[in-house]
Amino acid sequence: MSPDTNVEALRAEHQELERRIEEENDHPSPDEARIKELKRQKLQIKDQIAVAEAAG
Repeated sequence: MSPDTNVEALRAEHQELERRIEEENDHPSPDEARIKELKRQKLQIKDQIAVAEAAG
């Protein structure tokens, strides 16, 4: 996988996590533990994007 393709895939995953966070927040009683986990995953992806961009 080329670095550009990898960054694009990571960005897509980052966006999907954002969508899932918004979806959870739209529930009448959002699961705060789930939101926290999704945000943690999103931050990890953001870090991976930064590393991939720096290497590319």
